[in-house]
Amino acid sequence: MTDLKALAEAIIKGDQAKAVEITRNALHQKVPPKQILDEGLIAGMEVVGQRFSKNEIFIPEVLFSARTMKAAMALLEPELVKAGVKPLGRFLIGTVKGDLHDIGKNLVAMMLKGAGFEVIDLGTDVPPDRFVEQAKASKAQLVGMSALLTTTMPAMERTLAALKAAGLDVKILVGGAPVTQAYADKIGADGYAPNAAEAVTVAKRLIAA
Repeated sequence: MTDLKALAEAIIKGDQAKAVEITRNALHQKVPPKQILDEGLIAGMEVVGQRFSKNEIFIPEVLFSARTMKAAMALLEPELVKAGVKPLGRFLIGTVKGDLHDIGKNLVAMMLKGAGFEVIDLGTDVPPDRFVEQAKASKAQLVGMSALLTTTMPAMERTLAALKAAGLDVKILVGGAPVTQAYADKIGADGYAPNAAEAVTVAKRLIAA
């Protein structure tokens, strides 16, 4: 039987070849795809998230793990769909209008995927109307906004107002270097995360609320 602990370990270490090989073998041995996801990929990414939030590892290691998870996920996704496994929730994410920074946003997107969310990434420089349009089209339950510049933070408030004005029933999560809990509270966001690992924790809490 395939050792899914070894798959989790390969994710933690960022060993892409090993993670793909174990995932392939597990599917070949008819291990349920949900079990591979939970005990292999998600278990591994949870450890990565914990270590990242304790500053035991840094962005380069997290990116290695996230890419490893993505490679294994490419094999697993079609099988999860066939098995009717539903994601934890649908998360729409983007960097707000006027801001072209995407490393933090990409990290959050990868960590969310690793936690079992379906992620729709709108990229950078996303205007409020595009957030609204895509939130409607995707039926996302959560919308995440990132800003790395103090000058682009007001775009978060405008986007949040546009989403509320459109009557969308979405929970809104904000983050980025200059963003604080106080600012999130001021603009009426449902959640704030200082880093990618915390974003997963907050997203899980919001989806369960």
